[in-house]
Amino acid sequence: MSVRSRLARARTWAVIGAVIVVVGIIGAVISANMRFNAYDRFDPDDPGPDGMRALARILSDQGIDVIVTRDVASAEAALGAGENTLVLPDSPLLSDAQLTALAQHADSVVVSDPRARSIRLLFDGRIQGYGTAAPVAPDCDLPVAQRAGDVSVGATFTAPDAVGCYPIDDAFGLLWQQRGDATRAAVDGSVVFTNEHLASDGNAALALGLLGGHDRLVWLVPALAAGSGTTGATLGELTPPWVTPAIVLLGATALAAAIWRGRRFGPLVRERLPVTVRAGETTRGLGRLYARAGARDHAAALLRERARERAATALSVPRSADITAVADAVAAATGMPPARSRALLGDEPVPDDRALARLAADLRALEARVTPSRPRKESQ
Repeated sequence: MSVRSRLARARTWAVIGAVIVVVGIIGAVISANMRFNAYDRFDPDDPGPDGMRALARILSDQGIDVIVTRDVASAEAALGAGENTLVLPDSPLLSDAQLTALAQHADSVVVSDPRARSIRLLFDGRIQGYGTAAPVAPDCDLPVAQRAGDVSVGATFTAPDAVGCYPIDDAFGLLWQQRGDATRAAVDGSVVFTNEHLASDGNAALALGLLGGHDRLVWLVPALAAGSGTTGATLGELTPPWVTPAIVLLGATALAAAIWRGRRFGPLVRERLPVTVRAGETTRGLGRLYARAGARDHAAALLRERARERAATALSVPRSADITAVADAVAAATGMPPARSRALLGDEPVPDDRALARLAADLRALEARVTPSRPRKESQ
């Protein structure tokens, strides 16, 4: 393979690897943008179906001080003013450190739209699946869930050290955890807290029970603004833990395939094709192969076959004649006893290498007697 071909193949594999990386980055960015757009819906000031204005108004009517904050600094300041409940979304505008720090500052935390990251960081758990359209019974001893009764279930979770309510298979629609004097809860607010679903079943009772435990409710809705303190999560924080190793593995696989398919140690044949190999070299090469394999009978059969062909041609014996006919014709032309001629041209086995060498010499002598010598051209 020429240097130009190797370079072209290397470029091809490099392009494939670059495409894999670019596709992965584009997918992660698109996923992040979808999450940015989704969080605009769960706003306590939004009267639309996906907003949470109805819940915020009900809480205010019950005497709870609902403080809506749009940045981390304002949320931290509001949390330091007394006992409080924090509504904390798993927003891509919050880094891992900001998410955990805000949860530690609150007396009660309700993760309103939990994702894999917040369940892992705050509950040491994971998202298991999704619920059903039918309401689910609490099936737990948590008082707030017992009072609410059946509710809709969205995403389901599992965590080793948390109380689970509203079971779906082996997971739960509500996680509740006690951490010292503070509590943490996670529930899919998109099917419980929103204006569209708040009046269904026991959704409103569960929402008021979780968010109305203290007189002050700090509702964080992160937004990008100068000096807001929302640094935003990195791409690695937003993606699941397996994405980065998968991209690295794909890149390593592409590189290994490029090396495997692209490496060559110079041209395989330096001569221009077609390559001419002398008959003597071919004969000696085949002889070495037969000797290495110990194929004496096969070598003897080839020698006898070629000798019969040349003798038959020299004596004008038909090609359809059998071995006996050719041997008898050779005996008649050379005066050799027919038994001797048949032994040389027949198919008797060869016991050892010495017998094979003797057979080759006898056949060569036989051909010399049968085949007429060609007259040499006189030099002019």
